[in-house]
Amino acid sequence: MAKTGSAKTLADSVYQRIRSDILGGRLMVGQRLKLASMAADYGVSLNIVREALSHLAGDKLVKLQPHQGFAVTAMTALELEDMTFVRVSIESVALRRAIERGGVDWEAGMLAAHHRLANTPVLIDGVADRLNEAYIEAHSAFHAALLAACDSPMLMDLRLGLHDASELYRRLAYLTQRGHKDTGLEHKRLMEAALARDADAATALLAKHYGDTTRTCMEAGLVVPADTRAAA
Repeated sequence: MAKTGSAKTLADSVYQRIRSDILGGRLMVGQRLKLASMAADYGVSLNIVREALSHLAGDKLVKLQPHQGFAVTAMTALELEDMTFVRVSIESVALRRAIERGGVDWEAGMLAAHHRLANTPVLIDGVADRLNEAYIEAHSAFHAALLAACDSPMLMDLRLGLHDASELYRRLAYLTQRGHKDTGLEHKRLMEAALARDADAATALLAKHYGDTTRTCMEAGLVVPADTRAAA
């Protein structure tokens, strides 16, 4: 039987609330998610919670562990490093292609995206540990604008999947690395290298940009020990 509109709306609402709790750090990396208590907390049925968590598993924010149920996605250092390696590899190819093929419209789009990013605060005013969603969106839009002239739908699909898979760790790194990293300067230099059509410099800056975020996550203890994963 088809799902009613009200049931779908409720499931979407719970999905958004759980997603916000994960990305906001209220549900921690590696935390096991108990369906019964979550259903009570959100005031919905077990089926609604299960559907929302299945959706979040597709977003790479939640994992279904055999015989254990759902948990917030947690990576070992090797897994996070591997994801970063693949992401840098994919985006470097896309960036070189964009630099080669991009025209005035690509340049204008990148400049506009950078201007928006540079003028959007990272945190919400008065809340020291709450990320500004407008900044998150501007950051994603800037990196998409860098690659917009790539002209390879398959490559861009791969890039988007890796972008989404790293979202949780990227947000946690924003909060952890404040005062230790000038991301604004990194974005400016990355844009300038792309505009100068210096593919070697641009890809090197991109690799450092993502690599620094990965190291921040590991130094802050945001990864799980390999032996813990093996035991699970």
